[in-house]
Amino acid sequence: MTDQPHKKAKIEEEQKSQLIVQFYNAEGIPVGPELDMPDSVNPDELEQALNSIQDSQESYAFYLSNIEVRKTLKDACKEATHPYEIVVPLTFHPQSLFRVAPATRATSCLEGHTEAILCVQYSPDGMNLASAGGDTTVRLWDVLTETPFRTMEGHSNWVLLVSWSPDGKKLASAGVDGTIRLWNPETGEQIGKPLAGHRKWVNALAWEPFHVNPDSSKLASGSKDNTIRVWDITTHTVIYTISGHSASVSKVLWGGSGYIYSSSQDRTVKVWDGQTGRLVRELKGHAHWVNQLSASTDFVLRTGFYDPFAQEQAQENQKQSIALERFKKIEGKGERLVSCSDDFTIILWTPGATKDPVARMTGHQQLVSQVSYSPDGHFVVSASHDKSVKLWDGFNGQFLSNFRGHVGAVYQVCWSPDSRMFATGSKDSTVKIWSMKKKGLLVDLPGHADQVYTLDWSPDGLKLASGGRDRILNIWRS
Repeated sequence: MTDQPHKKAKIEEEQKSQLIVQFYNAEGIPVGPELDMPDSVNPDELEQALNSIQDSQESYAFYLSNIEVRKTLKDACKEATHPYEIVVPLTFHPQSLFRVAPATRATSCLEGHTEAILCVQYSPDGMNLASAGGDTTVRLWDVLTETPFRTMEGHSNWVLLVSWSPDGKKLASAGVDGTIRLWNPETGEQIGKPLAGHRKWVNALAWEPFHVNPDSSKLASGSKDNTIRVWDITTHTVIYTISGHSASVSKVLWGGSGYIYSSSQDRTVKVWDGQTGRLVRELKGHAHWVNQLSASTDFVLRTGFYDPFAQEQAQENQKQSIALERFKKIEGKGERLVSCSDDFTIILWTPGATKDPVARMTGHQQLVSQVSYSPDGHFVVSASHDKSVKLWDGFNGQFLSNFRGHVGAVYQVCWSPDSRMFATGSKDSTVKIWSMKKKGLLVDLPGHADQVYTLDWSPDGLKLASGGRDRILNIWRS
């Protein structure tokens, strides 16, 4: 008889250590039945369970509330103060099977610019790199040999933006002189006359996406003169002008479902019909200038038909359908948008559905300079003048993690194409690479002698370019 209490205690202990788990996808939809699991279960075992439910072979990260399950469910429940009696809702995020190695060394310090470098951008396939800045030139660099390829002259003042067309065959540049110039990247020649019409400098450029316009013949520009212009670049004429903002336009995005999104110093974000320029929705919520916008579909729209993870690249006749398919996969229930402001906050929107914010993300102690969606659309990272970088859930805006290490304002952030890492550039002259898995610093890249203003990760994941006040273009490789 003496064994009975021991057996009973053992059974109670086992029951106490069992949990009921329900998997949810990132959009909050339950996947599979509720499962009985021991609290000692680890992420690998959760992955096996989810893959057997979905009959898949994916790699996942799991979150309980905003706590990532790293060791066991027991640890996550403890950290999230989640009681055992209540079903454990686990949100899963697929991890890219394609892995980018972190950049660890500067393979090239490219000289040529005679003033600060203000913008860098890789072409959609990652084979070409454009840079521009205070010396009024636009420069092209051969990515394979890491040598200067073309220097394009024509602007009369600082060049603030370079933007590759989705087909990769044209490059647009714009800046303080108020004009937009189009270049042939093969020859370095200017295509036609400049697009002139803005009365003040141009702050933003956005091409119509490839799956809608495979000829890349339409370009939107936003200016300090409060207007947005949509251009036909084959005829070099304005199709329409939008004058709905009452202060400088800070950012323009051309979404994949027909909308143009714009942010402004008038504290609003506006949604326009990309075909007519008609106002569809006004998104109000910020108490100060809106500095930047990012859409959940940014990466697929930038790369179009070029899939860095594919074994073979698209044939000419498949390009448009592949670009559309890639967009639809990331779009899901609709494009999501994040805006960041001088009011220290970030707001998450579903601009196609409602003017109401999904979430207001607070925590930064100074203005938020940059915000960026991960290529898979699951996460948002924000950079601030408070020297910190923060990670948020890209669906509900929940705070996930804080990244500290910079000793100056953080100006720029960009993601690796596999969404496993992101890089930041700062006033403190360093570029830092942060790991999503470690939720911390991966590599410190001290290669600049002064403030870092611009960053871009090549779409193939192999290279990271940075530029700034020291006039040097650094290329970092793994």
